[in-house]
Amino acid sequence: MFTDHLGSIIVIVVLLLLIAGLFIVKQQTAAIVQRFGKFHSIRHAGIQIRIPIVDQVAGRVNLRIRQLDVNVETKTKDDVFVRIKVSVQYKVLKQFIYEAFYKLEDPHGQITSYVFDVVRAEVPKLRLDDVFEKKDDIAIAIKRELEEAMGEYGYGIIKALVTDIDPDVEVKQAMNRINAAERQKIAAEYEGEADRIRIVAKATAEAESKRLQGRGIADQRREIARGLEESVNVLNKVGIGSQEASALIVVTQHYDTLQGISENTKSNLILLPNNPSSAADMLTQLTTSFIAANKVTDLQKELDEEDKKKRDGNSGGKGA
Repeated sequence: MFTDHLGSIIVIVVLLLLIAGLFIVKQQTAAIVQRFGKFHSIRHAGIQIRIPIVDQVAGRVNLRIRQLDVNVETKTKDDVFVRIKVSVQYKVLKQFIYEAFYKLEDPHGQITSYVFDVVRAEVPKLRLDDVFEKKDDIAIAIKRELEEAMGEYGYGIIKALVTDIDPDVEVKQAMNRINAAERQKIAAEYEGEADRIRIVAKATAEAESKRLQGRGIADQRREIARGLEESVNVLNKVGIGSQEASALIVVTQHYDTLQGISENTKSNLILLPNNPSSAADMLTQLTTSFIAANKVTDLQKELDEEDKKKRDGNSGGKGA
């Protein structure tokens, strides 16, 4: 009976020890197992077994990519203080888990120190504007320095980014004023160019208008001259001399002008020349014009009678 109880106790104790020796390692994590205080093995994700009391889990190493943000304040070449934010992405390399756990106690502090060192070595060589333009070059220098320094500790540098460059408040205000002045200058240049284009276009339009107006006046005068020439020719055909015909046309235009004035204005005042010689000339022109007009009237009557006879003759012929 005693032996049976002892055997059961031993089985229970063994089961308890086995249960106590089981532990779980999460995904993307490595566990460091030490035996009697000395490194024994590295355990990866899954259910793992250790010897209770003999083996201990000394620590766990995160294998995921992590990010560390470092803020550095430094001075540029043109004596402007700036705050630069650098984001470093890093992880522990699986083949160097031992080095990452045992060689380096504070990876964050180590990375921060190297970032400070690189930034304060590179930025003072650049002016403020160049810092903004060459931030990628600064990030590359940081990544290169960290890869060399952290590689021996089992850490891989995935990416180094300069995510923010923040100058002093007064400097930013000055930069904003400079940018605003530059934009106003460009706007003024565009406005000036637009005004110049409008002025040139207006001048061109006015020149074209004057040209067309001059052409219209020339055409008008040409037609007037042609009409006068035709009128003189018609009067010459009825036996009126050129001088008489010209006088008749002048007087006719004179009265047409007086009629136009009377129709387009409210005034009933007409100015006539008061020089005696001018009055005599006007009288001579009027007399000549009346004689020519009478001849034209007689000629028109004769032409009308001839046309009537022709019509009557044609009508009689058709009736026969």
